[in-house]
This record gives sequence, structure tokens and C-alpha cells, in this order.
Amino acid sequence: MKKIFNLFLMIVISLSLVCFAAVDATSAKGIRKPVYAGRFYPDTPEELAAIIKQFVNRVKPIHVDRPSHSSLKALIIPHAGYIYSGWTASHISLVLKENQFKRVIVMGPDHRIGFQGGAISDVSAYETPLGRIPLNKDAVSLRQKKDLFRAIPDSDRLEHSVEVVLPYLQYFLKQFEMIPVVLGQGRNLAEKVTAAIDPLQDHTTLLVASSDLSHFLPYQEAVARDRETIEMILNLKADQLKKRENAACGKIPILVIINMAQRHNWHPVLLHYSNSGDTAGDRSRVVGYSAIAFYGGLSMKNRKDSHQSLNEEQGQKLLKLARQTLAERLGKRSIKVDPDSMTDSVFKEKRGTFVTLTINKQLRGCIGNLDSTDSIVDGIERNAVNAAFRDPRFPPLKAKELDRVDIEVSILTDPQPLEYRDSKDLLSKLRVNVDGVILRKGAYSATFLPQVWEQLPQPEKFLSHLCTKAGLPSDTWKKGHLEILTYQVQYFEEEK
Repeated sequence: MKKIFNLFLMIVISLSLVCFAAVDATSAKGIRKPVYAGRFYPDTPEELAAIIKQFVNRVKPIHVDRPSHSSLKALIIPHAGYIYSGWTASHISLVLKENQFKRVIVMGPDHRIGFQGGAISDVSAYETPLGRIPLNKDAVSLRQKKDLFRAIPDSDRLEHSVEVVLPYLQYFLKQFEMIPVVLGQGRNLAEKVTAAIDPLQDHTTLLVASSDLSHFLPYQEAVARDRETIEMILNLKADQLKKRENAACGKIPILVIINMAQRHNWHPVLLHYSNSGDTAGDRSRVVGYSAIAFYGGLSMKNRKDSHQSLNEEQGQKLLKLARQTLAERLGKRSIKVDPDSMTDSVFKEKRGTFVTLTINKQLRGCIGNLDSTDSIVDGIERNAVNAAFRDPRFPPLKAKELDRVDIEVSILTDPQPLEYRDSKDLLSKLRVNVDGVILRKGAYSATFLPQVWEQLPQPEKFLSHLCTKAGLPSDTWKKGHLEILTYQVQYFEEEK
């Protein structure tokens, strides 16, 4: 009998250890292990990467109608099982690229526990089949706001809304740190969270709301309801969305992004909508999904100057003019631009212009003028020729290359002097992804268009490379007072 009891006791202890290990696996050695791999998405890196690639291959290229000289600030991404929402979620491939952000704040709703305020994990990293994502140090500083955030281990163990969107972000961004925020309930919670994360928002940080839309409605009813919800989001109607029932499970994370958009003049763009009836479910009870991007930056129409903005149609006319100019110089046929279509008053404005040529995304020529001595039309024609045939960095463009060339035109505002005290003050005053910069010292000068921020997003590196371009030592901006001018740009790319 004693042997039987001892054997029973050993079995109980063994089962207890097994159960403890299973629970603790979500945070072993401070690592939040994947809980929903194998259920919501594949549990091997090969299968996971393959399914995301499969969805990306279905994404049709579209022109993302974002404001000129703006940059991506936030995303709304669905978090259902990949067979249902993966097609829509993968449309973030239209706006994300490798190493675009250093930090991602991922906000998801609480589905499992029921708590007040927000949960921020105290682990050191999250893990998915695609690897580990370290937590950013500011996760700790946010958790110190004890009236708003705290670590909730049960949420780590059970919640899927943050975990499920991480592989998408890993697939496109590759390396980044994260702050995982699971939001429960609470009076004015969205407003409180907005105030807490606003100081963390910078050009290296992406804000993500993980959310599906309506749940378990018949197909046509769901489509109509989701369209109304999406319109509220696109028009930043936080008050209407707040009152709306069965709008989105991640309504509070979405409200945080809308609040941020209202504070910073972000512009939302719908990337895709679908529901489970379009993908892998029947149409009697569907769940809706959307991918929405938010862009921020100084919009030309908000500038207090006398210049007009160009719309997309006008920008495309200038691109056709540039291509026609090059084709004529090279003796090739091209679609003729109707002179009557170039009579808009904005084309007659005297503005600085640049024309940039690339082949396979590699620079093939870029020349322009910063002054406003020519009309926009004259400047585009002249600089198209200069970029193709007179950029000293490249041989003259050949006729056989023209079909492979992508053309971009930039329309500049008048440069304005930037007053600053020292190098630290200069760094603080430069607006990443907004300002083009002219640097001068005696006979040395150079400029970078705002588009260059995409390759050099750190102001220190931006200025160092600009000094080198001007023929100065790369650290000149740190040591002496330079003449700095800034300008803004509307730029247009050819429609594919």
C-alpha cells in the first residue's frame, strides 16, 4: 500500500511539474513564448514566412494616396487567424520596409481576462517562430504609471491580440524593439493612454492598433456596418466610434491612434478591407478586417505661403512632360502631352524644381534648381534634360535605358533660413521627412531633398552626409556655425 501511495505521489508531483512548466513557458527566462503559434498561424519559421509571402503575392500594387513629404506614423492591423485575416493584414507590405522603425508600440484589446487600464508585460522579449523581439526600455517607464499600466501575467499567458500581429511586423521590418500594450476597460482610457504614449512618438517609432472589425453578422450586413466604421476612422470621428456597438474589438487602441492623429494632423489611408466570408469562412456569420495607415508631416496645403499645392493629376502631367522631353532628346516615341492640359495657373508659378531618375531603385541622375527663376513647367523640362545628360556622376542616358527609367519630380517651396544656437539645437529643429536642407559654408554648399530622410533617418547621419556632399569634413556641422536653410517639397512618382 505504501508503495502504491509513493507511486501516486510521484505521479502527482510529475504532473504538477509538467503543468508548471507549460504555464511558465510563456515567460521562461523573461521571454514571452508564443502561445497561439500552431493555432492562429504556423508554428515553424519556414511555414510562417511562406504563408505571409503567399499573402503578399496576392497584394495588388496600388498608389497609396498619402500627403506629400509625409511619413508613416501608425497602422491598424487585424489579428484573426491568418487564413481569415492574413490577406488584409499583408497589405501593410505596401507601406513597410526593412529597418524603417526602431521601435513599435503594439496596442491590442483584452479578450480574455477583464481588467481596468492597461497591461504592459515585464518580460525582456516576445518570441515568435520568426525570432525574438526585445522590449524597449520605455516599457518600464510606462509601467511606472501605476494608475494606468501594470504587468498582468495572466494576460501574457492568454491574450492573442498583440502576439498575432508580430510576425507580420517581423517579416517586413526585420529588427526592432517593441512595447506591448493590452488595453482593458476604463473611463476615458483612450485619452489617458494617448497622453502617456504621446511623448514617445518620434520618427523612429511606429504605433500599431491590433483590431478586427464587426463580429458575427451576415455578410452584407457586416460589409455595410464595416464601411461605416471605416469612414469614422478615416474621418477621425472618435466620438461617433466610441458610441458605436459591434464596431471593432480593438476600439480603444483605434481611438488612441485617432486621438494621436487629431493631435498631430495625421492623415489616414485605407489599404484594404475584407471579411472572413471573402477568405476562409461561410457568409452567415463573418468577422471584418481592415488595414489602415496613418501618415504625418507638414502638408503643403497647411503651409502659410503664397504657393498653390499641386494635386495628383497635375503631378502626373509633369511626369509625362518630363518623359516626353527625354524621349524627344533620345529620338524615341512617347505619349504627347496636350499643351492645353498644361494651362493651370499653378504650372506658371516660379518655383524650384528637381527631377530624379532611377533604374531598379538605383539613382541614375538627379539635378534641380533651388531658386524660383523658372516656371514649374520650364524647370521640369530643363531639369529632366540635366538629370539625364549632365549629372557629372553618371554617363549620359542612352535611348535603350529610357524604358527602364523611373522618373520623380519635386516641386519646392522657397528656402527659409533656419536659426539655431548650436549643433544640439540644430538637431532638434530639423524635421525628419519634412524638411529639405541646404547647407552652406563659404564656397561650399549642398542640399538634400526631404526624400533623402528615407535613406538617412537619423539627423546626425543626415547632416554628416550632407557635409561630405558639400566637400566638407563630415563633422563640420558639430564644430562651427553653418548657414542652414530649409524648404519643403511636393514630389510625384509615375503611376505603375
